Amino acid sequence: MKITTAEESFRIAGSFVISGRGKAAPWVRTEAWVLTVTIEKDGILGRGECTPYPRYDETLTSSAEEVRAIMPQLQAGLDRQGLLSAMRAGAARNAVDCALWDWEAKATGKRVWQLAGLAEPKPVETVYTLSLGSPDEMRAKAAEAAARYGTLKVKLGGEGDVERIHAVRQGAPHARIVIDANEGWTVATYMEMAAVLPGLGVELVEQPLPAADDAGLDGIARPLPVCADESCHTRASLPKLKGRYDVVNIKLDKTGGLTEALALRDAARAQGYKVMVGCMMGSSLAMAPAVLVAQGAEVVDLDAPLLLAEDREVPLFYDARGAHPPEAGLWG
Repeated sequence: MKITTAEESFRIAGSFVISGRGKAAPWVRTEAWVLTVTIEKDGILGRGECTPYPRYDETLTSSAEEVRAIMPQLQAGLDRQGLLSAMRAGAARNAVDCALWDWEAKATGKRVWQLAGLAEPKPVETVYTLSLGSPDEMRAKAAEAAARYGTLKVKLGGEGDVERIHAVRQGAPHARIVIDANEGWTVATYMEMAAVLPGLGVELVEQPLPAADDAGLDGIARPLPVCADESCHTRASLPKLKGRYDVVNIKLDKTGGLTEALALRDAARAQGYKVMVGCMMGSSLAMAPAVLVAQGAEVVDLDAPLLLAEDREVPLFYDARGAHPPEAGLWG
């Protein structure tokens, strides 16, 4: 078995802006940098992609080092289940796990959904994300996006959020709206926004408080449902979310791969949580396994390739029905 890593970048169409959390300046991105892991054995190649996230102390370099460290165990026969304890949950494990799934699918001539014992996947409607901007900018973007997409995800997280969401609703009067505060609010801000946003048809807010401040959600009414993003990584996260969150956002770069993502989805549903399936900024190769997790999810946020100016040679297919399951030439 040969395992290789490659740092790759994909240009974003324009720029992508999210809250800098609290008083920090907004974070602006013009490229999506990813780490691609390729596993080669018996002449068969399996690929996986991850987006290391500085919020979790991950970089392209550190993630590549994690992959190199696990190579001897993989070459000695470590499988996906063993990987769950041999590597920490995070971006590096995600790329390795998905590469193993892809390799096995090609080696057996079966699709990953068959290997995992899942029903044949169908297209899933995905949100389209509006990055942080002025109310006028976001109104114009909302009007343009709503002509093609039924659900908009709006990046918030700072002074002027009420004005921004009013502007988005003006631009997209009939769209479903979910918002992402990216840990940029306080409890007081949540209470203020929760009194206004449901009336504008906003369905939920992702991660209003910093993950370290989850206790602030104890005992407060949640008229605006709250989704755990940075606060939910794996099944081990679920106990501390009880009574604080209504929805969990499953991202493969947090769970450390498809194997744990499927297990987290089933555990979360069993415990009464609704499910959102999201992504980091990456290519179609990263979205492909997430489409399997997204089957039946209440909210799907797998729009990263739609925000790119370039993508993989065989991209994920999007149309009015949403993100389609990947072709074998892409993954799985």
